[in-house]
Amino acid sequence: MRGRDNIARMRPNSEDQDGGPHGSKVELIDAQLREGAFSPHRHDTYTIAVTTSGVQSFNYRGKGWQSLPGQAVILHPDEVHDGYCANQTGFSYRAAYLPPAHVQTVIGGAALPFLAEGVSTDANLVGSALRLIAMCTADADLFGYQDALHQFVSAMQRCEGGPLPARRNVNREAVMRVREFLDSVPEPGTNLDQLEELAGYDRWQLSRDFRALLGTSPYRYLQCRRLERAGQLLRSGLCLAAAAHEAGFADQSHFGRVFKRTFGTTPLAWHRSGETRTIIL
Repeated sequence: MRGRDNIARMRPNSEDQDGGPHGSKVELIDAQLREGAFSPHRHDTYTIAVTTSGVQSFNYRGKGWQSLPGQAVILHPDEVHDGYCANQTGFSYRAAYLPPAHVQTVIGGAALPFLAEGVSTDANLVGSALRLIAMCTADADLFGYQDALHQFVSAMQRCEGGPLPARRNVNREAVMRVREFLDSVPEPGTNLDQLEELAGYDRWQLSRDFRALLGTSPYRYLQCRRLERAGQLLRSGLCLAAAAHEAGFADQSHFGRVFKRTFGTTPLAWHRSGETRTIIL
């Protein structure tokens, strides 16, 4: 969940740490909402949030939820959610946005863990979520982050419950090759024809495999990488229209629409707070 102009305090920090291939990033924020609501939106990452004060309220998968301090919010990639204040005191939270590619380093091609409940009180899951977020703030401790990641993913798998789904054959190497290409934010006009040629097999099977491994479609994944690029350009001082153009959006309006659908707020409201902290794995 990310806020609108009425966020009273947001303390995103930024630091890039060398870690491994592909350059996937974990984004970490501290935020406080005093009034109003977040628009319905969705991320291409897991949302891992812990409420630090107040009552965090949101709608997720057709049901209303409330998170209190000591509970964890775990939202699956590409699932629509919003957020709003339950009362006049508002709420504060810390959140990490965990790329499914990081989860795949632990589960090795299995289906992404899916938690149908928006809020968890499971002590193991809450504790591992808190540790993962804490390790995102640790100075250059990649090993510690990897250990916390394994603990968190294992906790999600345990909380998921039920029999594990049968693992179908997916072309993990081809999907990761396409993902690396999309991470480079290619020029406008990229389409499934190009991705099929790069992957070396049927585009529709590629799309199914991509979603199975990374939780979203190739198109949505690329849109999110373009949003990241535009955000970097905004923070470097480029104006909104120029940042949108350089990131590959048709125009400023197109950029604004995609941004709000993804983050639930406007580009300027989000990026005026400064850079976000990242860990590279």
